[in-house]
Amino acid sequence: MKIILIISCFLLVTVAHAQTGGETVFSFLDLGFNARSNALGTDFITVKDKDVNLGVCNPSLLNKDMDNSLGINQALLAGGINYGMVAYGRHVDQVGTFSGHLRYVSYGNMVRRDETGVEQGEFSAGDFALGMGYGKQLNPKVSVGGNFNFIYSQLESFSSLAIGLDLAGTILLGNDNRTLFTALIKNVGFQFKGYTKGNRESLRADFQVGISHKLEHAPFRFSLLAHDLNRWDLSYDDPNQEVTIDPLTQELLEPETAGFGEKLARHFTFQVEALLGDKLHVRTAFDYQRRREMRLESRPGAAGLSFGAGFYFQRFSLDYGLSIISQAGFNNMLTLTTNLSKWKK
Repeated sequence: MKIILIISCFLLVTVAHAQTGGETVFSFLDLGFNARSNALGTDFITVKDKDVNLGVCNPSLLNKDMDNSLGINQALLAGGINYGMVAYGRHVDQVGTFSGHLRYVSYGNMVRRDETGVEQGEFSAGDFALGMGYGKQLNPKVSVGGNFNFIYSQLESFSSLAIGLDLAGTILLGNDNRTLFTALIKNVGFQFKGYTKGNRESLRADFQVGISHKLEHAPFRFSLLAHDLNRWDLSYDDPNQEVTIDPLTQELLEPETAGFGEKLARHFTFQVEALLGDKLHVRTAFDYQRRREMRLESRPGAAGLSFGAGFYFQRFSLDYGLSIISQAGFNNMLTLTTNLSKWKK
């Protein structure tokens, strides 16, 4: 346990000066690549069961129940954009549990034009992450894991290559194991080939901790996720805002900035699963940071909320996740997960 804490602290210090959004590369890695996570605020890392897709999100969740499991994830978006993930798990006795996955984003075909606007045909663009994970149960309470990711991006005639690393540790608390605590540092790495010569950009590292608790006498599991702990201020101060004058008092009014409470709240996502028997799970979450970033001032609507459900059958499960980005658009995702061993006669 001390080793896990030392590693986590070291990684936190390493990325403490990481740059904020808009100044890093491969932001597609922050997408929710499975429907269950999408329904629970994009990042969901606090449940240890047989879902191999969660084992990709948090490699310390990999376990023997994921042996020979296959997950197929597909987003349903407009405009020709297509993204998803394929994941597979394999357990080796006395060694640990391994996973392999491919995450992909295809941006479709786009029109190429010169500086005067003259059409010059079409081009395509896409991002890909090919990864391998490993998880090990150290004792009945503690597990650790890691992912190694090879990242490739092709934008017209420009391409980029990078490697990334995820490290995580998970602890089950209490005698009944209904409470779980986990820590994860993801996307620690570097770009070794930039889109243009001599120009390398940073990956957006993200240090997260989460805790979940399953009620003893009610079918609810509550989770709290703290994300982006390696950067304190997630707010945005518009440089175009100017000092104004109160028309009544003639006082100078400084542009509004985020206070301590606002900055703290932006780090949290609240997640709830209702476990309605063995066949149906219903999910919802609220991401305050997403709401503050994506809401429209005149019509904030349900920005930051997400919903979903999971249907569990004998040989496979089907999950659906709806993430409300803003009034301008939603993100729908479907996941089909099965254990291939169950199809053998």
